[in-house]
Amino acid sequence: MNTSNEAIRGALEQARARAAQAIQSLRGAVGGVTGAGERASRSAAEEAYRMLRTNLGFATLEHKCHSILVTSPNPDEGKTVTAANLAIMLALAGERVLLVDCDLRKPGIARLFDLDGDRGLTNALLGGHYPLDFAQQGPVEGLEILTSGSSPPNPTELLGMQEVRDLWDRFRGSYDRVIIDSPPLLAVADALVLATQADGVILVVSAGQTRAEAALEARGLLEKANARILGVVMNKAVVSGQARYYKYYRRVSEGEHVRL
Repeated sequence: MNTSNEAIRGALEQARARAAQAIQSLRGAVGGVTGAGERASRSAAEEAYRMLRTNLGFATLEHKCHSILVTSPNPDEGKTVTAANLAIMLALAGERVLLVDCDLRKPGIARLFDLDGDRGLTNALLGGHYPLDFAQQGPVEGLEILTSGSSPPNPTELLGMQEVRDLWDRFRGSYDRVIIDSPPLLAVADALVLATQADGVILVVSAGQTRAEAALEARGLLEKANARILGVVMNKAVVSGQARYYKYYRRVSEGEHVRL
């Protein structure tokens, strides 16, 4: 019995170490502090991502979400890092996860993970290849990443192709979850095109940066497109003197606003 408990504790410690290493590898996830402050902020970030993963499970109890779009009202509000860390946490929980960079105008996933960004989604679509042939291994077991690929001249039209709409269903046989990073909602139409294809949408806002009007406008656009809004992630919120971290704080479902 003691041997069994020790094995379980050892497995849990290994999982925590992999999570910490993977999150630390993402540039910009937590920064600006050193020493004990750095360790505390990293721990807060890890716990916030675990909370996001847990609350996502609650938000999708009745209706399973296979494909989840992560977007924001405006650029530089943290959507890409949120999508990346959510994908990592889901993979650490034992899910088979595919992270897809659909921000074809300003892709960031390849840079975050130090992957080859020259061969990805667009190359597969335009070259007649199956996109998963270009998928790359992520930093943790169970996570694969499909980068955006070469920049196309017409991103909105490309993302609206029937071939793209069919992809999410085709991926169901290979992955438990597909996390999609998209362009900001208020900048271009790409995110709305993708929102109509995904099973659910997470909206990322930045404390002290995202204006309330912009957040409401973004939500209104999603509602008009009949997208299923799973909730809102507040980025760069300072809580109890801790450094920046991500906190999933609100579920938006059927007009309800529930504090989590």
